[in-house]
Amino acid sequence: MNNNKRIADALAAATDTAALEIGTDILDRVPSMFTEQFPDKRALVVADENTWRAAGEAVQSHLAAAGIRCDEPYIFTDPHLHAEWSFVEMLDARLAATDAIAVAVGSGTINDLCKLSSHHHDRPYMCVATAASVDGYSSFGASITYRDMKQTFTCPAPRAILADVGVMAKAPAEMTAAGYADLAAKIPAGAEWIIADFLGVEPIHDAAWHIVQDSLKESLADPEGVAALRPRAIAPFVEGLMLSGFAMQAARSSRPASCTDHLFSHLWNMRNHTHNGVTPSHGFQVSVGTLMMCAMFDRMYETDFTTLDVDACASRWKTLDEVRREAEELFRGLPYAELGIAEVTAKYDDRDEVRRQLQSVKDNWPDLKRKLQEQCYTFDEMYRCLHTVGAPTAPEHVGISRRTMRADVPFVRHIRRRFNLLDLGLRTGTLDGWVDAIFGKGGVWEIR
Repeated sequence: MNNNKRIADALAAATDTAALEIGTDILDRVPSMFTEQFPDKRALVVADENTWRAAGEAVQSHLAAAGIRCDEPYIFTDPHLHAEWSFVEMLDARLAATDAIAVAVGSGTINDLCKLSSHHHDRPYMCVATAASVDGYSSFGASITYRDMKQTFTCPAPRAILADVGVMAKAPAEMTAAGYADLAAKIPAGAEWIIADFLGVEPIHDAAWHIVQDSLKESLADPEGVAALRPRAIAPFVEGLMLSGFAMQAARSSRPASCTDHLFSHLWNMRNHTHNGVTPSHGFQVSVGTLMMCAMFDRMYETDFTTLDVDACASRWKTLDEVRREAEELFRGLPYAELGIAEVTAKYDDRDEVRRQLQSVKDNWPDLKRKLQEQCYTFDEMYRCLHTVGAPTAPEHVGISRRTMRADVPFVRHIRRRFNLLDLGLRTGTLDGWVDAIFGKGGVWEIR
């Protein structure tokens, strides 16, 4: 399928975004996109000091030269700008004073702030992407820290997106590496969705699956070119990032784009984790989570589920009251305890349902294993890709000790109700063994 057809099909399935352009040196296309999507509207360029220099000033000039009425640009100057509620309130106040359409010029933070603030004012917005750093450009929902907890607020994706690959190729290399890692996470996340679908827990959304997965490995195929910041290599994976957002729009869920790989990052954000005084980027944290899950799948393949003692596993399965008490003890004293208890309770299955799930795994294991191996990279394959682009490949690279990451596994399993590989490992009694193999003697992240 050619790129134009792929994008057109994805836009047809998307619920919020009507237009996407990806190319090199195309900032002069912003006025025509704006006019097509927002006829007779004013524009308000929103940027920070870095993105203003990278593209914002040029976007403002192109809009003015085309005769589009423009408010004075809104430029965040706080050096600690991040996707936090106080900055949403600042932008809310600015949008309340105008009927202009926000034109977000930036990456994850600027886009999420504009996304939620525009929703607060019941108006659409446009995004000019400046770095290939996240898949959130085209996703519904904004990831914002509120009351010291990272939360996803439901709100529409941008009506129009323009991604100038020339601008993106000039962004800091670590931002591009983070975006590549965020896209690579869709590989193990897809494998976990296959398991959830197979067990009847969360069926695969056909349109969303194909939007993300059909060209995913093609988008990741040139890590050397991405590392060299070659626009020709960056363009396909920028497309992959945008497509994953459209898939989330189509499914009205982040399931097409993330699973346990992202949960490690969410957990560390909830703890306000920093490394060398700064919060590691979402993509860098996800890089470590992605490798963890590839290693978990490698361990799972070594498990012969055709010999699984289903009755023994079901008999050991805890009651809902026992699960709730365990969660209360695990999260005792933590500010996100209520979330952990609520989420693990919501995804609880009773003993009869667990028995049915495990019997299905036992009866169909060779076919299921084959599908998972076709979908998921091995740890070594994923390591090569992420190492090549300059993304972290071990917990300590984002300031997490290996002992901490090992201890984080039960927390991660609790903080989202989404069924994942850890849940299957818990049901089969093999989870601890898989984790031991990763962090034990001879493991890929051996604790010494």
